[in-house]
Amino acid sequence: MDQLSITIDGLVFDQANYDAEGDVLYLARGEAQAASDAALTPEGHGIRYGPNGEVIGVTIINAKFILGRDGHITITLPHEVRVDEEALASALT
Repeated sequence: MDQLSITIDGLVFDQANYDAEGDVLYLARGEAQAASDAALTPEGHGIRYGPNGEVIGVTIINAKFILGRDGHITITLPHEVRVDEEALASALT
């Protein structure tokens, strides 16, 4: 994963890995750790939670497709958040 800083709803993700073939963007916060829980958002993205219930990772499915179609990505964590293309540009290269 590359070092960067992406902020979504006040959460700073400092690691990103983009799978261009599958169009999947993996974002992580802090040191690598196993998730104690995970959930799918209503939009079909994955959220990983740490042992204290904090968000430690987000998996955005069809990232470039959705940005190209809508100009933003909506992620519910736990409330709906809208992420613009500019916020994810450094991770989608």
